[in-house]
Amino acid sequence: MAGMPSRAADGCCSHTAASSPPVPSCHAPAAASDDCCAGAGSADVAGIGKESGGADNCCETPARRDYFLWACLAIVAVAYPVGAFMRHDHDSIPGIFTGGIFELFNQMWWGIVIGIVFVGILGRMPRELVMGLLGRDGGLRGMLRATLAGVFLDLCSHGILAVGMKLYERGASVGQVMAFLLASPWNSFSLTLILFGLIGVSWTLLFILLSLVIGIVTGLIFDSLVRRGQLPPNPWQEQLGEPQPLAQLWQEFRQSMRFSLSGSADILREGFAGARVVIRWSMFGLILAGLIRAFMPEEAFATWFGATMGGLWLTLLATTVIEVCSEGSTPIAADLMNRAGAPGNSFTFLMAGVATDYTEVMSIRDTTRSWKIALFLPLVTVPQVILIGAVLNLFGT
Repeated sequence: MAGMPSRAADGCCSHTAASSPPVPSCHAPAAASDDCCAGAGSADVAGIGKESGGADNCCETPARRDYFLWACLAIVAVAYPVGAFMRHDHDSIPGIFTGGIFELFNQMWWGIVIGIVFVGILGRMPRELVMGLLGRDGGLRGMLRATLAGVFLDLCSHGILAVGMKLYERGASVGQVMAFLLASPWNSFSLTLILFGLIGVSWTLLFILLSLVIGIVTGLIFDSLVRRGQLPPNPWQEQLGEPQPLAQLWQEFRQSMRFSLSGSADILREGFAGARVVIRWSMFGLILAGLIRAFMPEEAFATWFGATMGGLWLTLLATTVIEVCSEGSTPIAADLMNRAGAPGNSFTFLMAGVATDYTEVMSIRDTTRSWKIALFLPLVTVPQVILIGAVLNLFGT
């Protein structure tokens, strides 16, 4: 892991759980170097404002203690070791709940950790470099870049969500963020190999192709709604300077990286601060998933949800209510394919789980400060998923 020299004059400190969009009434540029709260050592806890030019010179009011986050972490911290000892207890509600916490946390912790590292590194990357990689112009090329970036990042839904929220703060368009989120969680490289074994190569490749189509179409729709003024634009894009050659930006970024233990610790600290919103809702979703497991056995999916419109809508309802990590949703989706004989339900369980995931919706709302953007994700995506799911059930059974 690498650290980067801090530059106190480049930005003020950020102590909130999630970075706030730029506020026009913040410090004037001329006074930015004098009005920084704290100093270089504590500047940009959330990983914002590391690029040159003082693009992010906005000091923020220190956030209150996040009792909700710490309460969720405390519950998980207690339930996890209990679940390790009671994981074979499938008869009692406490045993099923704590066992579910133990199993799901083991599936998702690595994705969150890698997501924190990516967020910390992204926080050190200049916005101009990030947008040079994704493309400023948006459009089809920008959607393709964002979608492919989501596919090639081998992270689960919780880890990829933290990276997606940081991309928004780095200046990615709303559509690019949505395309990135929809393309990535369950069709990462490792889960693709798992799906190969569970449902076969042909179905897996078809699912991946259809998810890419949904991601690109959804991204284009979101950017179109932003241009029409029906959704708010990304305020961080206003912080972008003039376009610079990508090779030059990358060279400057690499030269600024220095390996050190303190720099690595800073990246982890800033990554945790930047991913705090995602961690909060992931822990809440983990607790809720454990409770639902205790009262709704997942084996019932195979018998309740057949290849009918009723089964398809029940699948949509189930995947909306039940918070399942991408690793957890993959075997359930395979069960819907193999035991229920419903490929459309299997695809719907995977895709609608991403589009209606309340962790994702709440994280988008907290990052963008817009309920409209957060709620438009399922509004735009779910009809596409249902249509494709119905077609798959019709012709794939």
